[in-house]
Amino acid sequence: MTLLHTPHEALRCLWTAAGGDPSAPAAVALEGEEPALPSSFAVGTAAQVSIAAAALAAREIGRLRGGPAQQVRVHMRHAAAEFRSERYLRVNGAAPADPWDRIAGLYRTGDGWVRLHTNFEHHRDGMLALLGCAYDKASVAQALLGWQAVALETAAAEAGLCASALRSFEQWDAHAQGRAVAAMPVFSIERLDDGLAPMPLAPLPAGALPLQGVRVLDLTRVIAGPVAGRTLAAYGADVMLITAPHLPAIASLVPDTGRGKQAAQLDLREAAGRDSLRSLLRGADVFLQAYRPGGLAALGFGPHELARLRPGIVVASLSAYGASGPWAPRHGYDSLVQTATGFNAAEAEAAGAAQPQALPAQALDHASGYLLALGIQAALMRRMVHGGSWHVQVSLAQTAHWLRGLGRVAGGVTAADPGFDDVGDLLETSGSPFGTLTAVRHAGVLSATPPRWERPAVPLGTHAPAW
Repeated sequence: MTLLHTPHEALRCLWTAAGGDPSAPAAVALEGEEPALPSSFAVGTAAQVSIAAAALAAREIGRLRGGPAQQVRVHMRHAAAEFRSERYLRVNGAAPADPWDRIAGLYRTGDGWVRLHTNFEHHRDGMLALLGCAYDKASVAQALLGWQAVALETAAAEAGLCASALRSFEQWDAHAQGRAVAAMPVFSIERLDDGLAPMPLAPLPAGALPLQGVRVLDLTRVIAGPVAGRTLAAYGADVMLITAPHLPAIASLVPDTGRGKQAAQLDLREAAGRDSLRSLLRGADVFLQAYRPGGLAALGFGPHELARLRPGIVVASLSAYGASGPWAPRHGYDSLVQTATGFNAAEAEAAGAAQPQALPAQALDHASGYLLALGIQAALMRRMVHGGSWHVQVSLAQTAHWLRGLGRVAGGVTAADPGFDDVGDLLETSGSPFGTLTAVRHAGVLSATPPRWERPAVPLGTHAPAW
């Protein structure tokens, strides 16, 4: 092992970043050891620690509301399974459709490698237009041989498309965005105003979950943001997922990440949709969003506008590359950020592979989801003590920097890759409008109020936009 931090040390660092009570991590039991997944990186540690930090925050909110002083337990094997929960989902016993578009993935260019993300139709069609080729991998591969990797990455970004050139850690560290990310904390929590008195949450009735009565508007898609909302719901929050009919979604992910949530739709391009969102906001405690930076602000829902509309709100913003630096406005997804920031090159080197290698999970997505849940709850605690409205910011690139800082696992790339049958004891079965769901239970276990999802996952747009 060349781990730079033990799981307990990594947890204490995250908890300190959240501003938590220094004595609280003593209530956490972290079981299991690396390697939990086949990787040279401490993916199991990242899973265990990020889930444990979110669970500890729920424990502390519950305690502040008059609930019991609970013990927290997270097993690394369970956390690693939840870090790729979408792989283990079954609907009526069958795996959902493959979410990856048929031309998404890694390709050689004239001077290196590039990764394309084309899971949404408009990104796919735009990339085919940029390359001037047919919709098949062979045509895309041939077209990309005529490009240099960074030139393709730049042209894609200018066209609002999604591609990343492969970089080593050294190349990323020398890049302007790499330097900007290295200067950022793992996440940030900033006050949006100075004039509000503390706003304590109502005391908990006996046996209630720690976040009971906390209302969350979840305006996110794909994995990271939805995982954050799912985590808050597991600890009792009332989470409403807000999507729109015109926005693309990956349908196969919804039954997994939608557990515990209501699901409504609003078209924010229309005045009626914006009015409905303002009405929902007046009864909300948390506004979680993962729109492209500046996208919601242009519609009147930037962090400061939200704080004026609903004093005491906790705004949580997820981005690909952070709030500063030349790439701050860029689109990005887990696979692209892995490629850009050096992970795919480093994993290939560890495996002795000629082709770049992805991490064995969408680890940046999942870790960012749990870090969002941690930051949101830390901000709720600050609101309870100090008042005010708060802004939590997390990015996939900052999470990547944190994961890299956990160190490497010698020989980890040869570890076993757990299949569906290997995690059977970590799964639960429930009914839903989709059919019978078999999915990973939440790994962040509280001793007195075990996490659970009170609502089944439902299709997008099932509910009216009303609390």
